[in-house]
Amino acid sequence: MRALMQTIRSVRHRATSAAMAKEVSELSIPVPWGEIRGKVWGPDHGHPVLCLHGWADNCGTFNNLIPLLPKGCRYVAVDLAGHGRSSHRPPGVFYLFPSYVADVLRVADALQLKKFSLLGHSMGADIAGLFSALYPDMVDALVLLDAYGFLPTDSKDIPKVMRQGMDEMLQFEQKTEGEKRVYTYEKAIERLSAANPSLSERSLHILLERGLDQVEGAGFVFSRDLRVNFKNIVRISLEQSLEMQSRIQASVLVVLTEEGFDRIFSEQAQKKFTLPLLQGFRDRNHKVVTVPGDHHIHLNNPEVVAPFVSDFLQTKVLPSSAGLEQKL
Repeated sequence: MRALMQTIRSVRHRATSAAMAKEVSELSIPVPWGEIRGKVWGPDHGHPVLCLHGWADNCGTFNNLIPLLPKGCRYVAVDLAGHGRSSHRPPGVFYLFPSYVADVLRVADALQLKKFSLLGHSMGADIAGLFSALYPDMVDALVLLDAYGFLPTDSKDIPKVMRQGMDEMLQFEQKTEGEKRVYTYEKAIERLSAANPSLSERSLHILLERGLDQVEGAGFVFSRDLRVNFKNIVRISLEQSLEMQSRIQASVLVVLTEEGFDRIFSEQAQKKFTLPLLQGFRDRNHKVVTVPGDHHIHLNNPEVVAPFVSDFLQTKVLPSSAGLEQKL
């Protein structure tokens, strides 16, 4: 873990939870186009767990959940490229799932991690699933929060989606007014709430801690790269998704929510895509549970999710003698 300590910035701050005070460290890892930023919780020599947030979120999405998880782990939550405080990709470069997978590998290499667990929410869970399929020897446990580990696209729709993503990028590049819109903090809260109506007021403020940049004398702009909104042009079919899924060697926990991600699919799509993916996990004796709540349950009401994740990590990657009652 020496490399981990070397990459953690000297700036530290104290944060409190209902249980006790905990130390959180800011993380900065150099990459060819800038840096990947994040936060670290837990003991220096704890079992490493890399945490990946969802689309348009940032690593603050885990602020409320991680303090409820076993203290025997070292939780490294990153802002994915183009999100939070991490650098945006260079001009002309697309935001692609394989590129995010490469970024996870960059983080692991920088921290000298040979084996670790992955915890992902939504898009972060799909990145974690793809990473676990491509580098199965590096992942010992995989937690998917309100996602299926893969996001298949109907084969006949792939050309249309690819073209749409390319057109969006080229149209963006042709615009001369590429500056971001400036908001007051109150208006930024309103916009984020409108885009994510399930977020609690507390959750909105947490995400905006890393989701806004201040413009001197003017207000705030959203820190994420506008290009993350464009269609992902790299798509895989259900057949490819199932093949990838079969290559995962890690133990898997899938936590779905009653009012979450599943709602965006039609009943027909559920039968065509989600049910085969879930059945594939069950056929390999992985655990799939459904909890009451919405897509951001891990941030809004983490106590609903924490027992399942804690038990899974305790059973799969930590000594049984550590005890579930031990918290950060």
